[in-house]
Amino acid sequence: MRPSITVITLGVDDLEKALEFYRDGLGFPTEGIVGKEFEHGAVAFFDLQAGLKLAIWKREDIAYEAKVTQTSASPTEFTIGHNVNNKEEVDKVMEQAKKAGATITDPAHDTFWGGYSGHFQDPDGHLWEIAWNPAWEIKD
Repeated sequence: MRPSITVITLGVDDLEKALEFYRDGLGFPTEGIVGKEFEHGAVAFFDLQAGLKLAIWKREDIAYEAKVTQTSASPTEFTIGHNVNNKEEVDKVMEQAKKAGATITDPAHDTFWGGYSGHFQDPDGHLWEIAWNPAWEIKD
């Protein structure tokens, strides 16, 4: 398997609410919800960097499609990392997320590894880390 990811899909409870958070709150570009004409098919895609999309899909529909039992969600299953170019950008994104309805779980701070980061949860509990790593160059 070639290590290439093209879509990260987040399971959500309320598709409209999640769409508002990511589109209106965080400003992620999207064409909105598509696939409503299909049972278990309503989904929204957001363009991230070239070749990568974020999708939101109802948890119950993911369970149906993947033939698995829907279980309780846990924010510690994974984090989504968003790296930026400086500390000020971390603070700006954290504030934007808070205004959009995110729960700040770990306010931005200097880290033990020499960077600066904070964490928030989206309305469905998915955990995001916003970080500045002085050893990484982020290209726009």
